[in-house]
Amino acid sequence: MRDLAAQHDFWQEIHPAGSFPLHAEATSFYVAELDDGSQLRLPLRVLADGRHALASLIVNQASFDVLDGLAERLADKLGPFDIDVVVGLPTLGLTLASAVAQKLGHKRYVPLGTSRKFWYRDDLSVPLSSITTPTQQKRLYIDPRMLPLLEGRRVALIDDVISSGASILSGLALLSASSIEPAAIGAAMLQSDRWREALPTAGPQWLDRTVGVFSTPLLERTDGGGWRRPGT
Repeated sequence: MRDLAAQHDFWQEIHPAGSFPLHAEATSFYVAELDDGSQLRLPLRVLADGRHALASLIVNQASFDVLDGLAERLADKLGPFDIDVVVGLPTLGLTLASAVAQKLGHKRYVPLGTSRKFWYRDDLSVPLSSITTPTQQKRLYIDPRMLPLLEGRRVALIDDVISSGASILSGLALLSASSIEPAAIGAAMLQSDRWREALPTAGPQWLDRTVGVFSTPLLERTDGGGWRRPGT
């Protein structure tokens, strides 16, 4: 499967079903299939071992049409959870969370942050790491003034991508420190299955409460230099 566009053209269009062959050997992009059969082309990111790769999504580089489509689909998946308030994880999760909140008919959402304002409280912060910034030492904060918006409400914790699960675990820990347990976790992309091992460490309920618009696998290198789903 050869790349037909420049790197900056990724994430700009949700293609009709059947636009690209599924399960073909990939070279520089992966075709993600949405629930209705429509497709989204994602660039490949080779991991440090050189033998595996992941499909990548950077939602704040997506076209407005793609962001709108992903937000609408995620809002639909969150519908059964009867969400009152959306909480967004930094940084890219904030873009998606804002759009999802609007799709749910909310007037606002609650952003978490990594920048400590002088009125923030250290006891309402936790360490934060992610697969894309593994060496950066950050802390995740919630503005104490936002807590009344969450207390006693059905909360959805939103990130753009769930991969290792590290960012979601930080978000859950922070909300737990605020005596808040989300009703659901949502993401545009569920990347590989590593998060399925991580989330239960925070509680057995989280796998059943996690929804995504689409899933992508961990890919392995083929003898021809391309990439394929293991077992295919």
